[in-house]
Amino acid sequence: MKILVCISNVPDTTTKAKFVDDNTAFDTTGVQWIINPWDELALTRAIELKSDAANSIENITVITVGSKDTEPTIRKALAIGADDAVRIDAEPKDAYFVAAQIAEYVKNNPFDLIFSGIESADHNGSAVGGMVSEFLNIPSVSAVSAVNIESGQVKITRDIDGGNEQVTAELPTLAIVQKGIAKEPMIAAMRGIMMARKKPLNVIAPIAVEALTEVVNYEMPQPKPPCKMIDPENVKELVNLLQNEAKVI
Repeated sequence: MKILVCISNVPDTTTKAKFVDDNTAFDTTGVQWIINPWDELALTRAIELKSDAANSIENITVITVGSKDTEPTIRKALAIGADDAVRIDAEPKDAYFVAAQIAEYVKNNPFDLIFSGIESADHNGSAVGGMVSEFLNIPSVSAVSAVNIESGQVKITRDIDGGNEQVTAELPTLAIVQKGIAKEPMIAAMRGIMMARKKPLNVIAPIAVEALTEVVNYEMPQPKPPCKMIDPENVKELVNLLQNEAKVI
């Protein structure tokens, strides 16, 4: 059994966003890049599954669409425990473009189980995983918080309003994972960091695909208004502000 984990190269979540070129481009100056947190949890769960000998998992591959600048992030994924990596040498223009590139690779290099984070920490599009499954014409399950393999089937727990749902899927399938898929992301040990230098990183050319969307410009959110102090006895004023200004009731 082979597992593919889709990863994104995103700014550290503590990064203060800034824009350049008249707010048409993200300023990458001084930005620390990391594995997208949801993808990192997916990779952790894949490694946990492989560590169970009963699952007969032979290989875990990570894949990303990006330029050479993404390779330190890919190497981190290899250091954590992935066996090999694929970088499709293209700028990730939009979700459709990225999904098409990943799907084309999988068509020629089949996997039994594909993991995709529910969204990326930069654009929060929540679209790539579902698009990949559509391109491949395989089942996908969203909002996945647990994955186990039993008797050649994938046992999936997904979160729903008021509880969770148990789903059984035949292989191959794609799991769109969220928080809960693993307790904590794995941290690369020194041995893993050393081994990552020798693990295969396959760079392939992209296929010709037109992106369906483009970024026109970016805009920072409006600053939060100052805190208003209300006399605890003035319940009427509190209700008025919550209803007419905050619009939360």
